[in-house]
Amino acid sequence: MIPEHHIIQIANELNLLTRQVSRTAELLKEGATVPFISRYRKEMTGSLDEVQVSQIRDRMNQLGELDKRREAILASIREQEKLTPELEKAILAAATMTELEDLYLPYRPKRKTRATMAMAKGLEPLAKLLFSQGNFDPEEKALAFISDEKGVESVEEALAGARDIIAEWVNEDASARARMRRLFEREAAITSRVAKGKEADGQKYEAWFEWTETIRKAPSHRILAMFRGENEGFLKLEIAPEKEMALDLLNRQFVKGRTPASAQVEMAVEDSYKRLLGPSMETEIRNLLKEKADQEAIRVFADNLKQLLLAPPLGQKRILAIDPGFRTGCKLVCLDREGKLLHNETIYPHPPAGQWKQAAAKIFSLVNAYQVEAIAVGNGTAGRETEQLVRGIRFDRPVLAVMVNESGASVYSASSVAREEFPDYDVTVRGAVSIGRRLADPLAELVKIDAKSIGVGQYQHDVDQKLLKNSLDDVVVSAVNGVGVELNTASKELLTYVSGVGPSLAAAIVKHRNENGPFASRQALKKVARFGEKAFEQSAGFIRVNQSVNPLDRTAVHPESYPVVQKMAKKLGVDIQTLMQDSTLQKQIRLEDFVDDKTGLPTLKDIMQELARPGRDPRQKFDVFEFDSTVNSIKDLREGMILPGIVTNITAFGAFVDVGVHQDGLVHISQIANAFVSNPHDVVKLNQKVKVKVLQVDVDRKRITLSIKEAAE
Repeated sequence: MIPEHHIIQIANELNLLTRQVSRTAELLKEGATVPFISRYRKEMTGSLDEVQVSQIRDRMNQLGELDKRREAILASIREQEKLTPELEKAILAAATMTELEDLYLPYRPKRKTRATMAMAKGLEPLAKLLFSQGNFDPEEKALAFISDEKGVESVEEALAGARDIIAEWVNEDASARARMRRLFEREAAITSRVAKGKEADGQKYEAWFEWTETIRKAPSHRILAMFRGENEGFLKLEIAPEKEMALDLLNRQFVKGRTPASAQVEMAVEDSYKRLLGPSMETEIRNLLKEKADQEAIRVFADNLKQLLLAPPLGQKRILAIDPGFRTGCKLVCLDREGKLLHNETIYPHPPAGQWKQAAAKIFSLVNAYQVEAIAVGNGTAGRETEQLVRGIRFDRPVLAVMVNESGASVYSASSVAREEFPDYDVTVRGAVSIGRRLADPLAELVKIDAKSIGVGQYQHDVDQKLLKNSLDDVVVSAVNGVGVELNTASKELLTYVSGVGPSLAAAIVKHRNENGPFASRQALKKVARFGEKAFEQSAGFIRVNQSVNPLDRTAVHPESYPVVQKMAKKLGVDIQTLMQDSTLQKQIRLEDFVDDKTGLPTLKDIMQELARPGRDPRQKFDVFEFDSTVNSIKDLREGMILPGIVTNITAFGAFVDVGVHQDGLVHISQIANAFVSNPHDVVKLNQKVKVKVLQVDVDRKRITLSIKEAAE
């Protein structure tokens, strides 16, 4: 059962109705997936989209973890027999993990500390006396606590021990921690210095050798860069507000007067801040900064990945793919329209072999022999030179030549997935196949590669890896289900991401397909071992069977809605195929006539969209792009040039653009548009074709500075 207070809290946080949250939570608990809920349960959720459903799912999990920790803390304090009604009320009311841990801190089992050692010496009564800050002589009171038996040899030792106890009280005071936390969040600065003796080796972090800024203004990419420099031993970081400001805040809370006892408390407060509370807050703020920076970096990565996965596909074509190289040659592969490998060999057009004519003749003959419709050239080493070779050949038929971003192809070629698919071929053949398939259908090929290796992120190895994986998995699942999957051609890896399927059922589907031939319909999925009703419910709408006799199997209409479409066709006196082909008939349908207790207007509107454009692909149409033929290397660039380019990566501080010289150029956020831009994703998209102006070229450091804004002026 989902706690009612969780439902109310989530609804308030996300500005949703409680019934929307409640019904979505119930569906999630029953095992429904995010794509299924957002697409096929609109009546239940009030048409929540994938983002909102994901937010409800994630917040439910967070609140569940919070409640688990709350129960563990209550059990621990009960066991110590220290749980008062007031403390229990405070713990039950705590809204965050930080609040909970602050309340638990005084009761947390401790290792040996200076305070516990002082308590063992019997100095807690003296600490309480000092903390009361009455008008007495502390040294006189301390005399009573000198004891050879307990190891207290002097007045100063007794007072020092009492101050240690007070320092721990200050550190464990929940209200003091809350105030100090707010001070750190509001006023702390991050200061970066070069580590001693690391000036020469740490040149890539030179910008942060002497750096200070408030954490409120520090962007996420700069925080992650400094943390990386610290982790690698090149930088030393400190995060804190001004010491006087912090001590003033604590003294106002704990120092009650100007008595000699108050002076002892003030000393204890300063020690507490220096030794306990300050370092504790710095650790918390570091974690908070890291968490926020991780979230921003992951958001940017996820946005980029989504755009890359949904890049326009060329479609089913006979493709000749080339993985270029100089000394090792260019690996050629010929693929049929389903992406199956038909032929492979190597040509050596570039130095040192320089067999340009022989290579051109070989490509020409392969294009004819395999009736090639498109040539995919990887954009890595020797990519532009190989592109020139291809474009210089006069073919007998129209042949499209396209540069393909091969980032991640080498990862795929060495992976277990590639070895399983091509056990008898080496990594160069597998890499070329991946390049060709990526041209035909980027989504189907990229799902085989670990998303972190695709090369569209920033600091992806520095961020929280579990959070990164969950976020990127959500993106892949959304993309795959948004596009839909052809059941009879999809790879095991692609099927894995279909709603309700997963790795084991994906393998079972492929095994069944290999043993029994193509699936004739969606219903045939139920013949697959362990493919039950729940899996069918969750997956069927996202699967296409283009050869099915039932035309609805080629659409995103869910099988549970087939009877509704049949009623529509029957009312018009036609079959379903005729209804799907005739827009005039579709316009005659009055949706209100088909509303019932299971199917509402949102679903009926989706059905009509599918009937109008059955099996539509949400991705944009493929658009051919060509680099400037006069620019092939960074040495060809000159300031002031206006060049065509492709956006290859988008970060928080700008975008990287490939202009065809094997080194992407940076378009700083200030050079993206005339108006102020806070998020580059608002202006440019991954794989977008843009015009850029060359602002600066540093050949030695391989740095290119570009401007989209000035190119448009």
